[in-house]
Amino acid sequence: MQTKETLETYEAITLAEVRSALNHVVAQIRNNISKFYDRFPAASSNDQIYSASENNDWTNGFWTGQLWLAYEQTKEAVFKEAALYKVPGFRDRLIHRIVVDHHDMGFLYTPSCVAAYKLTGDKLAKETALMAADNLMGRFQDKGEFFQAWGKLGDPKEYRLIIDCLLNMPLLFWASKETKELKYREAALRHIRTCMKYVVREDSSTYHTYYFDPETGNPVGGATAQGHRDGSIWARGQAWGIYGSAIAYKYCPDPVYMEHFRKITACFLEHLPKDLVPYWDFDFSDGSTEPRDSSSGAIAVCGMLEMAKFLEPDEAKNILLQAKRLLKALTQHCLYRTWDNTNGILLHSTYAKSSPYNTVTDCGVDECTQWGDYFYTEALVRMTGQWEVYW
Repeated sequence: MQTKETLETYEAITLAEVRSALNHVVAQIRNNISKFYDRFPAASSNDQIYSASENNDWTNGFWTGQLWLAYEQTKEAVFKEAALYKVPGFRDRLIHRIVVDHHDMGFLYTPSCVAAYKLTGDKLAKETALMAADNLMGRFQDKGEFFQAWGKLGDPKEYRLIIDCLLNMPLLFWASKETKELKYREAALRHIRTCMKYVVREDSSTYHTYYFDPETGNPVGGATAQGHRDGSIWARGQAWGIYGSAIAYKYCPDPVYMEHFRKITACFLEHLPKDLVPYWDFDFSDGSTEPRDSSSGAIAVCGMLEMAKFLEPDEAKNILLQAKRLLKALTQHCLYRTWDNTNGILLHSTYAKSSPYNTVTDCGVDECTQWGDYFYTEALVRMTGQWEVYW
């Protein structure tokens, strides 16, 4: 387990190192355009190589988001054209109901269509993103006040939220702003209140999922799907809590969300191993042979950089320093080196690791993942200065 002393001995990434890493990343994104122009990278790599897949997974928005981030950095038309080419397919996915009966509309449509509209004013992108917001609204459960993550609506076995969904809420805040309709914002705020009330445990660690009674809406209890066990700290879930609480405060500056951010972030930092690259679950630390999940580190950095905007100068300076240390570690240990070995960006990510206590099978273990690549790129872009956040 990381101590304050060992954390503070780690060097912070410099602006020159950020720019160098970002140039390297942009080159990889450019290199991948031809392979994925009319397809998408799979959610995770296999032997560090992404295969091409259709637009039928919850992760497809992250590739388009990488294209937009690269476009913003370079202003090269090739990135813009490749990203806009995807918009009609995202619309068709909603029209033909291709794997959209879940809550991940924000992950799909914020870094693709919302980003497209913000950067280019593309009307089809705006219409498509609003369709996605409406689709997400259909999963809101008044009994319990949350967006049901997965499964048939109202199914007692699936009547739950998951912490990841905090990153789907910006789609609704954006929709409310664009349409002037408060229903989107109000549903998002209700979900955030419910999530923060129940997934954050007394020690500031977090549950991955939380169940409710479909008849009464009363809380039932927390569990995991992808963590090591129900009571452990799934690293990526804790990172979603960091970024999610920052987003909650951004749209609703309630001091309770800032306090959640402080505590969730402190818990994350305290459980890091000496090299600062998180294990997939914080049940494991230095000396363990369990795999890492670099993507959780990238997500945490983005959340820390977002909340730093709202903190008092001294606290913001400290959070920025810790974020720079985490980003330095990811860059040193996890950034790809040559195209010969991978077409991904951030190595040592883990999609899902099975255990005797969870409900998943091994998938993308010690591989690249689309969200890991995206959030690492976003973290680098954030470090360069001003950026209009897609979320």
